[in-house]
Amino acid sequence: MDTTRNTVLEAWMDEHGHSSNSLAEAVNAAVGDLTGRVGGLDGSSVRDWKSGRVRWPKSATRAALEKITGLPATALGFVPRGRASSYPAPSQEDPVNRRRFITAGTAFAAVTTTPAFASPRRIGTTDVERLQQRFTEIIASDHRHGGQLGIEHKAAALADEVLALQNSGSASQRVRAHLYGCAAAFRSSAMWAAIDGRRYHDAIGHMREAQALAELAADPAIKFRIWSHAGTLYRHMGRPTEAIAANDVARNLSLTRRDPMFASLGHARQAASYGLIGDARAVRRALGSAQDALARADRSLARPAWMAAACDGAELESLALAAHLSLGNFEQAEAHAHHSLALLRPRMQRDRAINTARLAHAQLGQGAVEPAIATAMLLPAEAITCHPRVTGMIRDFDTKLHIAAPCSSLTHVWDQHVRGNEARPSMASGWTTP
Repeated sequence: MDTTRNTVLEAWMDEHGHSSNSLAEAVNAAVGDLTGRVGGLDGSSVRDWKSGRVRWPKSATRAALEKITGLPATALGFVPRGRASSYPAPSQEDPVNRRRFITAGTAFAAVTTTPAFASPRRIGTTDVERLQQRFTEIIASDHRHGGQLGIEHKAAALADEVLALQNSGSASQRVRAHLYGCAAAFRSSAMWAAIDGRRYHDAIGHMREAQALAELAADPAIKFRIWSHAGTLYRHMGRPTEAIAANDVARNLSLTRRDPMFASLGHARQAASYGLIGDARAVRRALGSAQDALARADRSLARPAWMAAACDGAELESLALAAHLSLGNFEQAEAHAHHSLALLRPRMQRDRAINTARLAHAQLGQGAVEPAIATAMLLPAEAITCHPRVTGMIRDFDTKLHIAAPCSSLTHVWDQHVRGNEARPSMASGWTTP
């Protein structure tokens, strides 16, 4: 790990008479002003910044620092994740040189950290609209590919760019709130890509950043997305109690009372968590509530791009499929799988691959070996090799098939299919053979 000392921050602290403890206290107070909850930093936190052990503080902390200093985080010597430092070390001997360096650093950051779409003088609704278009592009990539490290990194980089844009010019309070909402949206997409790719430690880091940004934005829709994704994260990590608690936070937002579409999605995601703990009654109740809310929802209303599958009813069917698979209700799971596949839009290739793999499991669970194998063979090579969740489900399918019908001629057909796919290098990493 690069622990190059942050001499820029040290120079600013010397110039303004701050010790590590006094700066921590000032940042804590500023975090409280921004979020309504006083920060929990101490002198050791600031010393970690100065030593370079922490090169890019959390979003709320960066916003507080920028409020205190009037400088972008990059002009204070902090380096966004994945980037090398562009700042030379200032002189430790001459305070005048340090002042000149800080001034030059501020100008440098204004040029290098401002995205191409930012206005150099006034940040306005046009900038927000361009960011929202970029977010739509991230959602489209997720629908096609899902779980890819490249999507995660791109979304995280865009979140950092939005925060740099905040410091590149003046803006109204309304526009600044929208910008924080955009940053939270990008960070939540990075979180989702990490969840989908089974990079759970990274997902937790993105989640915390996204939650802080969502508080700054006061955007209920993005809060709902982050907390319901948190429920999904904990469900995939095998922590159902925390999954249910996170889903409850999402379901209790006032947005779900104003718009039944969000309520429907919240109930459906809770059903999947109840399935994980084997509570069939709670699953039925949650799915019934989801169906009722969906029936009440006005589908003509404009909603975020990430709600598309929920608005179509496809996500409700997908989550019902997941819940019934967890319960071992394979016949009901198969029915929901067919419904979800019929409702999914063509561009949602990731969801189609996942639900096709789930359908194969549901059929195998009923002892229908031939249809199960035929379904599994429908999966494209790209989905199996590139999507960790699909890869895992097909490996699990292979294991269960050889337990259920080890000597069947149909299993032999499957084995030949697997070997044929392994002969192609692009497929080799996606399959497990006996």
